[in-house]
Amino acid sequence: MTYFDLSLRNARRQARDYLVYFATVVLAAALLYAFNALVFSPEVRALSSRLEAMAVTIPLASAVVVCVFGWLVSYTTRFMLTRRSRELGTYLLIGLENSQVARLFFLENLAVGAAALLLGLLLGNLLFQILRAVVLSLFGKPYHLGFSFSPAAVGLTLAYFALIYLFAQLKCRRRIRRMKIHDLIYFERQNEEAVLQTGERRRRVFRVSLVLGIAGTLLLMAGDLATGIAGTGCVIAFLYGFFASFSSGVPAYFEKHGVKKYQGQTLLIFRTLSVKLATMGVVMATIAMLFTATLITEGSGLIFQRLFENRAERNACYDLLASTGDPEKPEFIWFVDYVKSTFPLRACREYPLYRAETAAVTDYVSKNTEYYTYYDTDILIRRSDYEALREMLGYAPVTMEPGRYLIHCEPYVAAALRDWDRSLILGGQELAPGGLHTELLAQYLYNVNGQGFLLVVPDTAAETQPVSHTIFAVLTEDPVTETQYEALCTQLRNMGPMGSGAMSLGDFDLLLYCKTADLAEAASMTAMVVFPLFYLALALTMTSAAILTVQQLSETERLRRQFRLLRKLGMDRREMERALGRQLAIYYALPAMPPVLVAVPFLLHMGSLVEPGIMTGTSHPLVIVAAALGLFFLIYGIYVLLAYASLRRNVLPE
Repeated sequence: MTYFDLSLRNARRQARDYLVYFATVVLAAALLYAFNALVFSPEVRALSSRLEAMAVTIPLASAVVVCVFGWLVSYTTRFMLTRRSRELGTYLLIGLENSQVARLFFLENLAVGAAALLLGLLLGNLLFQILRAVVLSLFGKPYHLGFSFSPAAVGLTLAYFALIYLFAQLKCRRRIRRMKIHDLIYFERQNEEAVLQTGERRRRVFRVSLVLGIAGTLLLMAGDLATGIAGTGCVIAFLYGFFASFSSGVPAYFEKHGVKKYQGQTLLIFRTLSVKLATMGVVMATIAMLFTATLITEGSGLIFQRLFENRAERNACYDLLASTGDPEKPEFIWFVDYVKSTFPLRACREYPLYRAETAAVTDYVSKNTEYYTYYDTDILIRRSDYEALREMLGYAPVTMEPGRYLIHCEPYVAAALRDWDRSLILGGQELAPGGLHTELLAQYLYNVNGQGFLLVVPDTAAETQPVSHTIFAVLTEDPVTETQYEALCTQLRNMGPMGSGAMSLGDFDLLLYCKTADLAEAASMTAMVVFPLFYLALALTMTSAAILTVQQLSETERLRRQFRLLRKLGMDRREMERALGRQLAIYYALPAMPPVLVAVPFLLHMGSLVEPGIMTGTSHPLVIVAAALGLFFLIYGIYVLLAYASLRRNVLPE
């Protein structure tokens, strides 16, 4: 057998024995290529000028992903070196030089990496088509299937993989070239030493780590950059302190409680757990840290996604919506005339909103729900204008009896106003409550149709009150394009100091909203912020779960001997399956539980910081946290099931 044949045979065996690792590296290459192709895609960049920042956010995320996958490759390569140290030492015994053995090991892993890269590029093209379809759907564009490789994305992915693999392989190559035969043969027996030897020190570190975990979680929720950094440091210290003390504390516990050790299957499970914790304390802490980052990035991505979508939907009733405190100003007059003469209109309405004599409803809502107060009185709309707006938007007509008023509000405000039964006094006229409606009516931002709610009153009653601001609502025959909106904003800026986007500044009293621009901004923010967060979360989850699974599957031979002995001692297969399941459950649960305890309160707090009315219903923080946990444990569970199925098939005797 030639030197090259030996390398290929070992590479094939390595890919088979470490199939989970190989599949994860393939997925890593696919992810890197897919997101690189998204950045380099001219079709995606042409969707909106707002997507220019995606060329920064996704490469930054890719840099972190490269570091994470680099750790996976480096750790697994060193782990394989440890497991194959006797074989490599044997090569030295039969006459090969250290440099030849190092080159052999290097070529084996390089062949595995090259095969993973090739398969990853093919899978990455399919994944890119999925991402492309999602982005196009965000912008309401049709998707047409078409496969084509991006040379720039292929080149960048190749550079990433070269960086990842060459660093890991050259590091192991240097190690092999410096090791003696004795070092290689006994390299597998080297274990991680217990950090904490004494019981008192262990208990002290355990207590301190719990305090640091609580303090770190609270600091992360403070919202300030400095406290956030301090909180991150405390959480990291908590995880490493927890696993350092816990790993040495489990054997000590059973030494003091010998009776419990021999109850049921505790001895078998305890032995496996002790061995793993004795050799993987630092690794478990590192994986727990990555899991914490995974849950936080995944949950943050879901929060931002719902935030961007819901914000855009709140004021997306009209194609154009303008608001001013002075309708006689020439800028507003010009804008109304320009829109009527430039755009084919389906409907439009110019109408004033009025200030009530009191803030009774505003005060009641503020006391009974989360609410941001912008006006010092309640805001009114004439019944005729309200009915015209409902007709424009295609809503069902409403009935308002004489001597009554209606409330139109956001759903979150409606919950507080269900029991509202007070009369309203306007110009000496008393009006009783007459109904509640919650359809979308552009009530989300400042100086639109009320902040969260609007009181619909008879025309004569409203006209006795001072005007708050005037609105011009427009529905066009064809959607207003981003180019048309930007041109309109440019002309308005030339007339006065108008700020960018929807808001105005200074004396130029005009607020302008565009449905197309708002939805495009939400889609762009989703692509630029949410996609990289999910990208990171997926990479972190796969890397951590792959390392745990590779470690567990490497014990196949030892576990096979263990269960064969148990079979001879009389344990039936069902009992062995139960014992194996409990071992895996404890092994995989250990690094996952502390991150859940840190990430859940952080995400709940983060979701509560969003302005009222946005994170409700399916966007409620509790739903977001449940979804984040569900996505995480779905991916994590796949690795757990793969490990259990493999061990159940290869370890348990028939």
